Amino acid sequence: MRILSGVQPSGKLHLGNYFGAIIQHIAYQDQGEAFFFIADFHALTTLPDTAKELDAVAGKKNKPTPLNQILRERVRDVALDYLALGLDPNKATFFRQSDVPEVTELAWILSTLTGMGLLERATSYKDKIERGLTPNVGLFTYPILMAADILIFRSDVVPVGQDQIQHLEMTRDMAGYFNHTYGEVFPLPQEKLGEAAKVPGTDGQKMSKSYGNTIEIFAEGNALKKTIMGIKTDSLTPEQPKDPETNTLYQLYCLFANAEEQKALADRFRAGGLGYGEVKTMLLDKINQHFAPFREKRKELVARPDYVEDVLREGAKKARAEAQKTMDLVRKAVGLR
Repeated sequence: MRILSGVQPSGKLHLGNYFGAIIQHIAYQDQGEAFFFIADFHALTTLPDTAKELDAVAGKKNKPTPLNQILRERVRDVALDYLALGLDPNKATFFRQSDVPEVTELAWILSTLTGMGLLERATSYKDKIERGLTPNVGLFTYPILMAADILIFRSDVVPVGQDQIQHLEMTRDMAGYFNHTYGEVFPLPQEKLGEAAKVPGTDGQKMSKSYGNTIEIFAEGNALKKTIMGIKTDSLTPEQPKDPETNTLYQLYCLFANAEEQKALADRFRAGGLGYGEVKTMLLDKINQHFAPFREKRKELVARPDYVEDVLREGAKKARAEAQKTMDLVRKAVGLR
């Protein structure tokens, strides 16, 4: 079974990324032939807007941060994070999307078979436009590049969240267009919906960079403490009983606690006499305990930049070898030399 998934370098990874995707990705490397890529081509569709946002937060006006610097740093951060969190390059092929140019070649060929109507129905495109992002052709044709990412490796399974199912359906449509026109080349990939935990943000909404309510995986010290202590709570006094099931702090605590610890805290919530400050301290301790080994591993990797780059380059060699096999089939099918 060939498994493929990608992660876009869109900023610091957070608990929502970790419990929603990364844990599953790490597990998949023991379940089949796994390919994981850093989607730097995809990041280009929103990079200028991202740079403006970052410079606005940092107060930079006269000397904006170069776009290439932002992208390179973010790609490197994702690589460091995944390797620190347990991705094993001996088990999985880990690479930069842009190191496999066959992906863009296949994307062009798929674009000659894909109707405008299919792309216009993409909910992710509509959502981004509604959020005020400036539309560009890359943003519009994003599903074609995503389909090429998947089909170039003749993937069987693609782990996705609920919001990405439409992209898998569109990928199958494009594979079908090609197979019908030129002959059977692509298998039809299937989505793999993991049992991702619901991760609330610091304001109680779903944790998301776009909401500004994240808890970063590798934050520590005062920065992490400030984030945890800033989690929004209701106005109930410590003496009053509280419902743990609707409480953001309890939900976050349960992500790290075992069943016995969860029950003990739930009982204290319902009994009253528990202040939110104490719960925040308990949550902070749990986060520190869980991520301490990963933080140390990441610091070791930061001190070995050549190793990280070697991992991505070796991954790209393996990925390109597979991509070239697919493109040989595609080129033969369409009549290209």
